[in-house]
Amino acid sequence: MELYLDSANLKEIEEGFKLGFLNGLTTTPTFMQREGIADIDAMIVKLSKMVPVLQIEALGNTAEDVVKEAHRQLDLGLDPKCTVFKIPVSLEGVRACNLLRKDGLLVNVHLVYTLQQAYMAMHAGASYVCPLVGRLQDQGHDALTLVKQCVDAVNHYGYNTKIMFSSVRNSEHVRNAINIGVHTITVPLKILKGLTDNNFTTIGTEQFLSDTRLMTVRVREAINGTNPIVSGESNLKDAIVKMTEFGFGCITITNDDGSIKGVFTDGDLRRLLQNEGEHILDKKIGTLVSKTPISIDSSALLNEAEAIFKKNNVDTILVTENGKPYGMLDIQDLKRY
Repeated sequence: MELYLDSANLKEIEEGFKLGFLNGLTTTPTFMQREGIADIDAMIVKLSKMVPVLQIEALGNTAEDVVKEAHRQLDLGLDPKCTVFKIPVSLEGVRACNLLRKDGLLVNVHLVYTLQQAYMAMHAGASYVCPLVGRLQDQGHDALTLVKQCVDAVNHYGYNTKIMFSSVRNSEHVRNAINIGVHTITVPLKILKGLTDNNFTTIGTEQFLSDTRLMTVRVREAINGTNPIVSGESNLKDAIVKMTEFGFGCITITNDDGSIKGVFTDGDLRRLLQNEGEHILDKKIGTLVSKTPISIDSSALLNEAEAIFKKNNVDTILVTENGKPYGMLDIQDLKRY
C-alpha cells in the first residue's frame, strides 16, 4: 500500500519526507490557502523538487479547461512521470481524465462519494480513485463499505486503478485501509507520526535500553563526580559540614596514607546522636568508623553494582580505583541509567 502525506505545510513536508519511505504528497488549494500561500505556481514547483510524486489539482469548467490547466502546470517544469493531476469527479471531469490518460499523464479522480462515481472514473482510466472517508462518515454514511466496494470493483474487473483512502481523521482509519486492502492512503502528519506509538512498545523499549546500559556502562561513567573525603583525624562536626557541602548522605574516611578507613553515613550520625548524644560531635570521625565499607571497583559494570545494592539494601556504595577512594555511587545514579 502506497503511503502519501497530505499537507501543504513546508515544515510538515520536510519532517515527513525525512522518513525516507513516503511515496508522495497530496495537496489542495484549500490547504495552500490556509497556509497563506500567495503564489501557488511557485509553491507547486518547490514541492515537486521535494517529494517523489506530487498530486496537485487541475481545475476547469470543461474537460478542455482541465486539460489546458494540467499542461500549463507541466510547462512550469514538472516531471510528467512524477506528477498526478487531481480532478473532482463529474461528467466533464471523467472526460478530462480520459483525455489526459491518452496523453500518458497520471490522474486522480477525487471527491468520490458513490460507487457509481468511482466506476465512471475507473472506466475513464483514472490512475487513482479517491473516496473521502472522513467526510462521508461526518454525513452519517458507511464510508468503509464504499471503499471496499471500490477495491472489489478494481480487483473484479481488472481496472488499472489504485483506490486511495483519503480524509483520514485518526489511526483507526489507517487500520481500516489496511484491512480493506486499498492500494494507497494519504495521511496528515499528526496521524502519521502516531502510527508507531504504543505504550507497551515504549515500556519494552525502555526496559531493553535499561538492561543494555546495566551490561555495558562502567561504574566510573555513572557516578556524578562527587567524591567527599575527610581524614580520620577530623572531628565529626567537620565531617558533617563536608557532607552538607557536597549534598551527600555518605562520606569516605581515609587513613593518613590515603588508604580507605571506612565510610560514614547520615544513618550512622542519627544512630550515634540518639545513643550517645551531642558530645560525639567533637570526636575524631576515625574512631567512629569500624566496619569495612561496601565498595565496588570503578571498572565494574552497573549490573554488578545493582546486585550489590539489592543484596546489602544500601543507598550508597563506595567506588574505588587501585585501592583508593574514587567516588560514591548512589542508588539514584543507578536509576538514571
